[in-house]
Amino acid sequence: MSEFLNPSTLTIEKPAEVHPLAVVDPRAELEQGVVIGPGAVIGSEVKIGTNTWIGPNVVLDGRLTIGAQNKIFPGACLGLPPQDLKYKGAPTEVVIGDRNTIRECVTINRATEEGEQTSIGNGNLIMAYCHLGHNCLLGNGIVMSNAIQVAGHVIIEDRAVIGGCLGIHQFVHIGGLAMVGGMTRVDRDVPPYCLAEGHPGRLRGLNRVGLRRSGLENREEGELRQLQEIWTLLFRSDHVIAKALEIARDKNLKPAATHLCDFVESSIQKGRRGPMP
Repeated sequence: MSEFLNPSTLTIEKPAEVHPLAVVDPRAELEQGVVIGPGAVIGSEVKIGTNTWIGPNVVLDGRLTIGAQNKIFPGACLGLPPQDLKYKGAPTEVVIGDRNTIRECVTINRATEEGEQTSIGNGNLIMAYCHLGHNCLLGNGIVMSNAIQVAGHVIIEDRAVIGGCLGIHQFVHIGGLAMVGGMTRVDRDVPPYCLAEGHPGRLRGLNRVGLRRSGLENREEGELRQLQEIWTLLFRSDHVIAKALEIARDKNLKPAATHLCDFVESSIQKGRRGPMP
């Protein structure tokens, strides 16, 4: 494999390298160590940070800012107009952070209305054939398996893990350290720390493996045990969820349980269907 195709050859001391078969608008901004593979097309408003590798036949267009040390694999299309009938040509944008891996044929669309953006944080793995619609906001350390179709205005918090071959409905909010099983129908919010699975999706319990790996059980004594108690109160007790939240708030909640209660309360207040049952 040539150096144009091998991310391991990148060094910050090297100037940007553009394969002769790539098409790069002279107004695009390429930092040191950027490598552009053959057949890639880079538009005039694209900014690419240091040591980012752009594979063959990638299309980057529109107001697109990409940070440092990203790897964007063949066939990905980033920054193109949203698939939204309301879009009237506003100069919206996509902003992508650092150290992300974006695999083959991923599409990430820019936002719809003036002044809005689609935003991706740092250290995410987005596997092949995923689609991120307009106005999506992703945090850090997220793992998205193959062929996930994400509608507009979806929020995914840090370190969520999402199984493959599923759709996420518009305006859904997925909490941090949640895990969604493959082929789940995600049409309602998934609270943080939870395991969701099924068609339609249902909460099955806490994401205990993810919580252990995160170090939560070592962060504060009794925090994981309290989180389990509050989860059971909210989702498996005989109380309606509003009453369960009231009972939970009367306790001396640790940070994880507080985050869970805040998320559920906010989900209810959005005026839609609330979190998954």
